[in-house]
Amino acid sequence: MMPNIEDLYTFINGEFVTHKDAVIPINDSGFTQGDAVFDTARTFSGNVYKLEEHVDRFFMSLNYMQIQSPYTKEELVKFSQQLLDMNVPLLGNNEDYWIFLRITRGAVNKEGEQVPNVIIHCTNIPFKQRANFYDSGMPIIFPSVRRTAHDALSPRAKVNQYINFTMADLEVHNIDKNAKAVLLDKNGNITEGSGANIFLVKNNEIFTPKEQFVLAGIGRSDAMGLAKGLGMTLTEKDLDTYDAFTADEIFITSTSFCIVPVGTVNGRQIGEGDVPGKITKRLQDAFIDSIGFDYVNQYLQHLSA
Repeated sequence: MMPNIEDLYTFINGEFVTHKDAVIPINDSGFTQGDAVFDTARTFSGNVYKLEEHVDRFFMSLNYMQIQSPYTKEELVKFSQQLLDMNVPLLGNNEDYWIFLRITRGAVNKEGEQVPNVIIHCTNIPFKQRANFYDSGMPIIFPSVRRTAHDALSPRAKVNQYINFTMADLEVHNIDKNAKAVLLDKNGNITEGSGANIFLVKNNEIFTPKEQFVLAGIGRSDAMGLAKGLGMTLTEKDLDTYDAFTADEIFITSTSFCIVPVGTVNGRQIGEGDVPGKITKRLQDAFIDSIGFDYVNQYLQHLSA
C-alpha cells in the first residue's frame, strides 16, 4: 500500500517538513513562469541509484539557466539521502520512489533580491499503472505537436518548462490514455518523450537520436554502455517515422522505466510483435545484472496486485 503523499517528508530551503507543510511564495518565478531546474533519480528496493550522476546533470542544467544553487553538490546529495532515510520506512511492499531535486530562481524579497528556493521530495513510482508495458509493450504515438526547437531552448537541460510535452501528452491521451507521446522536431526527426529516450533496433543494430537534440538520460547512457559491453552495434543518428514503422524492435529508457519494450507505434505492431524483442531482453537482463535487482519482475508483480 502506498503512503499518503501528504505524510511523506520534503526538504525545502534547509528544513525537513511534511508535504502538506511545504510551501513556496506565490510569486516564485518557478511557479509563475516555469523558471526552474529539476532532476529525478529513483530507488531500487529503497536504495537510490546513481544519485551523484543526477546531481551532476542537475548542476549542468542550473549553469545553463544561470541559477545559482545555495548548496554544493555534496550537500544536495547528503540532504537527498537524509530525506530518503526518513521516507523509505513509509514504503509499501514492492514499492519504490522517485526523488526530485528542484531549484527555482525564486521570488523577489523585500530587499529586491531574487532568492532561489530549493526543494527535494519523493513520489511513489506508479508501478500498477505501468506494469502491463512489461508484458504487452508500451504503446507510443507521434503527435502533431513538435518538440521545441533546440536553438530556442536546449533539450539538454532539464528545466521546468514542460508545456511542450504536456500539449503532446494531451493530444496522445485523447487517442489512447495509456500511450506515451514521442515528439518529432520541425524537420520530422524523432526526438524524445517526456523524461524518456527512444531506441530502434533494425537487423540487430541499435539506433537512437543524436544527443545534441535530446536530454541525455542516465537510463539512455546505461543502455548505450550495456549495448557496447555486449558487443552490439549502436549508432546515434537522425531518425524519422519510417525508421520507427520499419524497426524490428523499439524500446524506451528512463529513470523509472529503466528499459521498457514498445509494443505499438501509432497503433502499428512493431516487427514480429515479440515483447520484449531479443535485443531489448538482452539489455534488460544486463541492466538487472548490473544493479542486482529485477526491476522487470517488480513491475510485473503489480499486474496481479
